[in-house]
Amino acid sequence: MIVERFLHWMGSAPVPRRAEAAHALARAFLYSALSEEERDGIEATLTVLLDDPSPDVRLALADAVADSDQAPHHLVLGLAADRVQIAALVAERSPILFDSELVDLIGTREEAVQVAIARRPVISRAVAAALSEVASARVCVELLCNPGARIARFSLDRMVERHGGDPELRELLLGRCDLPVEIRQALVARLSTALRDFAVSRNWLPADRAELVTRDACERVTIAMAFEAPAEEMPNLVDALARSNALTPALLVRAIASGQTLFFETALEVLAEVPHDRVAGVVRSGRASALRALLARAKLPERTFAAFEAAVEVLRSVDGEGAGTDYRRATRLIDAIIARYGSRADKELDQILALLRRFAAEAKREAARDYIASVMQAA
Repeated sequence: MIVERFLHWMGSAPVPRRAEAAHALARAFLYSALSEEERDGIEATLTVLLDDPSPDVRLALADAVADSDQAPHHLVLGLAADRVQIAALVAERSPILFDSELVDLIGTREEAVQVAIARRPVISRAVAAALSEVASARVCVELLCNPGARIARFSLDRMVERHGGDPELRELLLGRCDLPVEIRQALVARLSTALRDFAVSRNWLPADRAELVTRDACERVTIAMAFEAPAEEMPNLVDALARSNALTPALLVRAIASGQTLFFETALEVLAEVPHDRVAGVVRSGRASALRALLARAKLPERTFAAFEAAVEVLRSVDGEGAGTDYRRATRLIDAIIARYGSRADKELDQILALLRRFAAEAKREAARDYIASVMQAA
């Protein structure tokens, strides 16, 4: 009888009153002591309210049941299929929606619903993967800002592939302490490309000069990352660089000239398809013939062989030495490589020597900044 009177009243009541009544009835269903017959009647009434012509009534119903784990499942699903504002409300708050249902909503609903899902208190790896695969940069930013989101490595990688050019998303990713080094490097590469294009579009630099400046900057950052990355992440970094055709001879010369032996060895392992132990043995033995054979197998240009030989020889001779100031230790390696290599001179070798000298200038400036900063801090 109560249900009958309620439905009769709802047929003629104004929208604000109907919305208040729908909200109150739903709360009573969830939190009041009711007989089985009363519960059945009220549940049926709430289900009928899904067809109310006013979205305000349906929104009030959604607000009443969104946070409850006791809400009728079919009621929540009906609201999730409603207009965007109503669907977003239950998509963000309802604890009874399954991951599969959330994934369906991600694939079929508007961005506002995807944003709502990205803001849920807890997000599984499966739901995060779906968002990273199809959602916009704005939604992915919401996901990254959510401390309750469990995001797998491959999902982070997918965000970079799809939205790595978005500044806000890029900044959030680079700020994550759990970001794998290969994804961090990919973001830096995207940033370098964006800076290059911006400088050229503003006529600040000629295209070839902008390309050189940004490529050098990206390579410097890549080597710095290699020094900071755990050894077990080095293969992933090298593989990612190889896939993007960024594992260039110039980068390898820079790596070995900087003393980053592990990166150099791992790169040769990938390029030559030779086990790491064998590569490490060749590099550490210093045997020129074996090193040249390995470099040739890696399909590196023959004109670079002498530079790699000189670097390996110097690394073996200075291994374990630590005397001198930080500035001296930071720059003596490349100075020694240039001295060892500089006696070789023809047109091709001069190009390599010019590359090494540019690396040396960069290294000395960076080391000088660090040295002066440490002196000033100590004072």
